[in-house]
Amino acid sequence: MKQKKISVIGLGYIGLPTAALLACNGYKVVGMDVNSHAVDTINQGKIHIVEPDLDAFVRSAVSNGMLEAFLEPQEGDVYMICVPTPFHETPRVPTPDIGYVINAAKSISKYIKPNDLVILESTSPVGTTEKIQSVFVNEGVDVQKVHVAYCPERVLPGKIMTELVENDRIVGGLTAEATKEVADFYRTFVRGEVLETSAKTAEMCKLTENSFRDVNIAFANELSLLCENDGIDVWELIQLANRHPRVNILQPGAGVGGHCIAVDPWFIVSRDEKNSKLIKTAREVNNFKTEWVIDKIKTAVANRNSQTGVKPKIICFGLAFKPDIDDLRESPALEIAENLFDQGYEVVAVEPNIESHSKLKITSIYDVDWTHSVCAVLVKHKDFLSQDTKQMLIENDAYDFCGALN
Repeated sequence: MKQKKISVIGLGYIGLPTAALLACNGYKVVGMDVNSHAVDTINQGKIHIVEPDLDAFVRSAVSNGMLEAFLEPQEGDVYMICVPTPFHETPRVPTPDIGYVINAAKSISKYIKPNDLVILESTSPVGTTEKIQSVFVNEGVDVQKVHVAYCPERVLPGKIMTELVENDRIVGGLTAEATKEVADFYRTFVRGEVLETSAKTAEMCKLTENSFRDVNIAFANELSLLCENDGIDVWELIQLANRHPRVNILQPGAGVGGHCIAVDPWFIVSRDEKNSKLIKTAREVNNFKTEWVIDKIKTAVANRNSQTGVKPKIICFGLAFKPDIDDLRESPALEIAENLFDQGYEVVAVEPNIESHSKLKITSIYDVDWTHSVCAVLVKHKDFLSQDTKQMLIENDAYDFCGALN
């Protein structure tokens, strides 16, 4: 199996860790990305994203000649599609955009040969794996002996290199033979159990996992709104409620972000809105929480302005969609900061995991100018959790929207 050459399409937050892991497990890996900066950086043995331990994997793989990046797809024996699957904003329900997946399938079709494996890892609406095979048919590929399957990533940013190996994986092929062949491939580097099913079930399973998380976060976020109106500390409330042996409430925040939890539920809703009422409502609750935070900050600025006669600047602590990463995709914290900036407020961001931003001024925690400011803690980065930093935030009456000061 390890004589097979792996061609990875998309070298982002999933594609690059997967490519580096495979290369360090004895596979020759050729990766492709349209981002020339990413390709150049990888070929220097460096990384263009923040992820613990990934730098060591990439450095080792490149130095050993087992990983190389290109701007065009390369021929292989196993093709792994790891491209984005965003959604289109529409009046009623956002709809999935699988254009990148379709284009990736077209780009490799000229290389596909009998017994090749084609694996879709991108989170996708039900039926997308079948559409990949349809692309191959339209491009003149003989698909009778090509093994096409779906295997969704199930990793947590910040722990990707560990979870790629340790987590159970789900493989759903378009045929029983495809399922087996692709499952056997994953078993060469995954220590978790590799579970076999159909392509549609695997696609729906990924969407189900993230929708489950979204619904549970929505419950916590709705609690935070209810508690605010009654002067109840939601963090204490959840801690006490979770002492019940069958209760495990998640933590509220400024909304829900990331390319998975904030996106995947819409893939279900857009396919069957009539029967996905709870999932749709959870999305609406979590989106509303972000709007609510914006209004709270604006009210605080107005109150401070009336008290002092000086319109304060807004200091946003955190922009990433979750703690201790640099990923800004669908981040509610970023949406809050950009929305306030676009409305004419002076906004300064303290985001230790990025160096610059096209709109916002980025400053270090050590260089914060606290004078005439309203502080909002939006992301529970470890950099904000030291006793000294917490004390400064408390002394400056910071608004804590993520439980960092609890």
